[in-house]
Amino acid sequence: MTAKQPSSAPMPALRIRVVFAQGAMIGPGKAELLERVDQTGSIAAAGRAMGMSYKRAWQLIETLNRMFERPLVTRARGGRGGGGAQLTETGRAALEAYRAVEAAARQGAAAPLARLAALAPAPPAGAEEEQG
Repeated sequence: MTAKQPSSAPMPALRIRVVFAQGAMIGPGKAELLERVDQTGSIAAAGRAMGMSYKRAWQLIETLNRMFERPLVTRARGGRGGGGAQLTETGRAALEAYRAVEAAARQGAAAPLARLAALAPAPPAGAEEEQG
């Protein structure tokens, strides 16, 4: 009897969503939005970069701000100097904590994910080229 060859299926990925007692949650999308606000200094630009409307981005930021004891993002109204948005100290701490949860989960789940990947069928020949 020969040993089964390891599957060449891609490694499964984790998408971590933290659900708080009151049902509010933070996951990869909200974390990315916070990062993009930090990078661009703008809720509108962050939303555009993610393919979402300003209204949707603003709603998500408002949700995040209500979820925590202190706001994660502050906004300045537009005008001559222009508006803008920035992460607060609480925003940076929350984003850092969320990314640490993701990293810990990836590290802790590496072996079980490898076992799951080994059980998955290999992708059809040429599938990787089509997706890449």
